[in-house]
Amino acid sequence: MHTPSASQLRKAQAFRDRHYQGDGFIIPNPWDAGSARLLAQTGFEALATTSAGLAFAQGLPDGAVPRDRVLAHLSDIAEATDLPVNADLENGYGDAPEAAAEAIRLAAQAGAVGGSIEDSTGRADQPVYDIGFAAERVRAAAEAARALPIPFMLTARAENFFIGRNDLADTIARLQAYQEAGADVLFAPGLRNAQDIATVVRSVDRPVNVLAGFGGMVLNAQDLFALGVRRVSVGGGLARAAWGAVQRAALEMRARGSFSYLDDAASGAELNAMFRPHAAPRP
Repeated sequence: MHTPSASQLRKAQAFRDRHYQGDGFIIPNPWDAGSARLLAQTGFEALATTSAGLAFAQGLPDGAVPRDRVLAHLSDIAEATDLPVNADLENGYGDAPEAAAEAIRLAAQAGAVGGSIEDSTGRADQPVYDIGFAAERVRAAAEAARALPIPFMLTARAENFFIGRNDLADTIARLQAYQEAGADVLFAPGLRNAQDIATVVRSVDRPVNVLAGFGGMVLNAQDLFALGVRRVSVGGGLARAAWGAVQRAALEMRARGSFSYLDDAASGAELNAMFRPHAAPRP
């Protein structure tokens, strides 16, 4: 059995408590150790990995990174700062409920104090699992989480809106089934408008996570907190913003031979100061 460090125990309890105390919070998504350190020094209270951000950094599409590499990346993020880390575990890297359970156990071993399991299959012919089977997968993940020696926060994701199936009734039914199966946090990425989000929040009794900025959403964090949302993440948004900056810089150099993109670049002195050993997390 995984034996947690005192640091992981402390992070796990702080992460659980934060979902129920005070106002809602933003949990940004770094894609490597450096971005994790930057976000930690900016003052955020917790971090979450992003499957998309990791995949893009590997030159791969989202969902194409194998489990072992995902876990190594998770360990790097967890060790980079003294903040709690929630793991994006996609669909658990297998259809069977046992695969979802194993993903939770391995994520905790890698240093995570929370993790998400989604109901997306990755197959065009059946993009989401049948609701009953999806709930079985969440139940297995919840049982694995409860067996851990830390208060691990399990997030269950209903992917309908994220994959273009804008069925609010089915999404709510799924979230309610996942709640009954033992999920600690509920998440339906792809929700865009205040009415749908408020309806979801009213329909469940667990903390709700919302993905900000997806598909033209204009609601800010305070708007979402006012609707009852407890946690706001950005998924691959930060990584895509960084890639967008590199893309614009590359096009500028190629088309005009100019370098004005450097006007918005962080200075080497700032980055060196941020990453010096004295800025490392406490042991």
